[in-house]
Amino acid sequence: MELADEITIHAPLDKVYEGLNDIAILKACIPGCEALNWTNENELEANVILKIGPVKAKFRGKVTLDTTNAPTGFSLAGEGDGGLAGFAKGGADVELIADGDSTLLKYVAKAEPGGKIAQLGGRLITSTARKLSKMFFTKFEKIMSGEESPPDEDDAGETAPGDPVSA
Repeated sequence: MELADEITIHAPLDKVYEGLNDIAILKACIPGCEALNWTNENELEANVILKIGPVKAKFRGKVTLDTTNAPTGFSLAGEGDGGLAGFAKGGADVELIADGDSTLLKYVAKAEPGGKIAQLGGRLITSTARKLSKMFFTKFEKIMSGEESPPDEDDAGETAPGDPVSA
C-alpha cells in the first residue's frame, strides 16, 4: 500500500520541522496513541490502539528517523506488532518546502500489513490509513497554526485505555 499527499501548514518551515520532532505534539496528533518516547536520538517507541474493521489491537512499535536532509526533509522507517491481530511495517519520505509564512509538507508513505489485518483487504486498510493520516495532519496543522494550543508535555494526547480509533 502506498499513500502520497501534501498539506499546507500555516507556520514557517523551522517551526513545522520542530513540531515534527516534538514528542508532545506528535503524541497528541497520532490517533489512538497511548505512549510515545524517544529511545535514542533517532528512534521512537510507540503504543497505539487502533480498530481496523472488526480487528482491534494495541500495537507496539519502533520508528527510526533519518534526518540527513533536515530541516527540509527526512525519512522514517518503522514496524509495529499487534499480537494476534498482526503486524505492519513501512516507511515514509517527508519533504518540507517554505512558502512565505507557510510550509508545504509533502509525503509518500508505504506500508505492508501482515496477519489478520492483512486479510481484511486492501480497500479497508487503505481507507483506514488515509483516514488516520488525515486525522494526524489536520490536528498537526491546527497546533502549528495556533488554532489549537500545543499540548502539555505531561498529558499530550492521552487516550483512555481501550478507547480505540476506529475506521
